[in-house]
Amino acid sequence: MTTIRVGHLYPDYLNIYADRGNIAVLSRRAAWRGHELEVTGLGLDDEIVPGAHDLYYVGGGQDREQLLVAENLAGKAEQLREAVAGGSALLAVCGGYQLLGRGYKGFHGEEMPGVGLLPLETLAGDRRMIGDVLLECELEPGVRRTLAGFENHAGRTKLDPGAEPLGRVLAGFGNDGESGFEGCRSGRVVGTYLHGPLLPRNPWLADWLLAQALAHRSGGEPPELEPLEDGLEAQAHEVAAGRARARSRR
Repeated sequence: MTTIRVGHLYPDYLNIYADRGNIAVLSRRAAWRGHELEVTGLGLDDEIVPGAHDLYYVGGGQDREQLLVAENLAGKAEQLREAVAGGSALLAVCGGYQLLGRGYKGFHGEEMPGVGLLPLETLAGDRRMIGDVLLECELEPGVRRTLAGFENHAGRTKLDPGAEPLGRVLAGFGNDGESGFEGCRSGRVVGTYLHGPLLPRNPWLADWLLAQALAHRSGGEPPELEPLEDGLEAQAHEVAAGRARARSRR
């Protein structure tokens, strides 16, 4: 049995989009394969220690909560970048995704610094972008899969030229409603607006994250995980994907 160490950043603040569901999926899918997920909450007073965690998770929050943690997180940017450079994986959702860039300017002009881990910046727009969303992703060369989720954000996220999006939008708004891209990916770091939560209806992404975390734990390559019976998960994915496709036809 391998213990996969997860650092959950600001669970008391960035937790409004069913983030516990994502952690629960990671924990259960690890356990089904004989591994244990050890989750540690990392709050305002806790340090990020490079090498101490195999996977970091940053959830979503409204502008008020993001404002409360942004300066604190920016102060730990060097340690987080060092942890990722050392092979730790990271998943950031919605508000957490915005704070992984260079910064986020809120609706009322609030300037929130980012950690500069992803090549992007975000500016709040006048209208929220809400609804089911469907992406086509290729995290592994030649292997295309779909991600289904729900988006609810006013932020318009602009990726730098040459930055790698998480996926191409098949239905929904994505990063800014214009580019046709959603999220951002850099190595083992994934940022996305998809929540609802994300992982229960997209088990392949949960497994990808677990494999990256296990690679960090062992110091080797990501292992090929034993397949699981994902009938219910596949149904959940298809329901969400169907809603997104129906929305795009309206």
